[in-house]
Amino acid sequence: MKDNKNIQQINIELSQEVSEGEYSNFVVVTHSPAEFVMDFTKILPGVSKARVHSRVIMAPQHAKAFLGALGDNIKRFEKQNGEISFPDQEGFGDYPINPPEGSLPN
Repeated sequence: MKDNKNIQQINIELSQEVSEGEYSNFVVVTHSPAEFVMDFTKILPGVSKARVHSRVIMAPQHAKAFLGALGDNIKRFEKQNGEISFPDQEGFGDYPINPPEGSLPN
């Protein structure tokens, strides 16, 4: 039998403002030896500039745990709803994976 004495329960509070969420269809991920930085934004048709509306900074260990949790959730989503596919339409995927040097806001 597993010893559960060291399990700590954490109560997470969610304010009304945060609970409404923030839509993002583009994220720029950068890193240093100490942290990963994710800048979330929305790319809108006909608009050549996008403002970062949320920046999340994580230690490398937390970023890797986040990657695992996201991967697990994607697998469960696809099992229930079918494979997630990328639309074959203009404007989707036209953005570089590695933005030009000096174009990042950090």
